[in-house]
Amino acid sequence: MHRAGFLALVGTTTLAGCAGIATNLTENASFHRVLELPERLDLALLGAGQPMAREYAESAISPVFRQNGFDPPSTPDYVAWSRRAWHGYRLFVTGLVDTPKSYDLDTLRRSFPRVAQVTRHDCVEGWSVIGKWTGVLLRDVLSESSPQSKARYVVFHCMDQDGAGEAYYESLDMRQAAHPQALLAYDLNDKPIPVENGAPIRLKVPTQLGYKSAKYVQRIEVVAGLGGMLGNGGYWEDQGYEWFAGI
Repeated sequence: MHRAGFLALVGTTTLAGCAGIATNLTENASFHRVLELPERLDLALLGAGQPMAREYAESAISPVFRQNGFDPPSTPDYVAWSRRAWHGYRLFVTGLVDTPKSYDLDTLRRSFPRVAQVTRHDCVEGWSVIGKWTGVLLRDVLSESSPQSKARYVVFHCMDQDGAGEAYYESLDMRQAAHPQALLAYDLNDKPIPVENGAPIRLKVPTQLGYKSAKYVQRIEVVAGLGGMLGNGGYWEDQGYEWFAGI
């Protein structure tokens, strides 16, 4: 499936004209109370419209982009890549695609349009921080692999682990993956993403809570459904957090 077909698959025509909705919602205390309601209601309110997150002026960028989550990966490969400016690292796109791909960082930077956004990261713990993220649109990368018609979800397999050896992972549905602000980011505040913030590639989805923006992404897998080895679609979702997690 080529780009036009992919976009038709995810129904991106519903994205246009919704920008104002999210801007209002993210500043609306009543809306935030909705997040306390069952996930089905989140989906009903936001899932059909794919709103845009508010974008800020660079003057609003926070002095420090707070680190949270697990410790950075400590595998020999990761440590070696980080010391060699990520030479040897590759991002893989696999699963229900006609053309599986893998990319090194230079190829990602050269082969796709460069997109930047200054957006707010809202952590489920209650704090927020604003940063400038630069990278490639997730939908552009997926389109090049030609997802098959039965593709429904995109799973992000990451290199960080909890203290018990469980690897972090996250997922989006195909419509969320096609969102015009869903980035595979390689820069934060005009510099390569620091190790503590998810280097070398971090998913950034500013329309959803921070735990959806998976760090240390190494493999993107396109699947027909969640469950089984993919649990509830994410590390924290398997602990009871919402899968949708919209802001």
